[in-house]
Amino acid sequence: MRKNKSTLSQQYFDERYKESVAVSGSGISEENQKKNTQILKALKQEHYENVLEIGCSDGVLTELLAERSTKLLAIDISELAVEAAKKMLADQKNVTIKKASIPDSFPVGNYDLIIINEVGYYLSLRDLVETKNTLKNNLNSGGELLLAHSTDFEEDNPMSGNQVHEVFLRDEVFTLINSINTDGFRLDIFKKK
Repeated sequence: MRKNKSTLSQQYFDERYKESVAVSGSGISEENQKKNTQILKALKQEHYENVLEIGCSDGVLTELLAERSTKLLAIDISELAVEAAKKMLADQKNVTIKKASIPDSFPVGNYDLIIINEVGYYLSLRDLVETKNTLKNNLNSGGELLLAHSTDFEEDNPMSGNQVHEVFLRDEVFTLINSINTDGFRLDIFKKK
């Protein structure tokens, strides 16, 4: 973990989103399809009342989560990604998509499930800890937290995916109930005490 690295900016994510659209078009990669399938299979319940997805990007996973949610709030720091997700999910009445960043504009709520997907390693350690502490106050007792991150370290990122997961593993409020660590991808599900 490089302590001198700051949380990455909205501009960084807008540029990254533009690059990914230029490379892959509007389709989903086989790797992301596989990851989304693992995420859905790992969820402990078939249906959740109130869900928060942090890092929704263009809404591909959001669309799948909507089928299992009464109410789903999906956020992303990139305006470009948010606009794409809004277009993709315009007919989903149970889904709200907003531009927001963590920890600064963490959406207050009483969530049964919070998903942090490929986002944690873009935060500084300080911002990740602040996000974790805010998250604890907004996740219902018995609620689930799903973390999903690549374990391949990228030089731009302040942290690695494994380092992000370790921050949550050290918190006594969370009990690890499922873990998948394979092919450069780590998924952990925690239950809040």
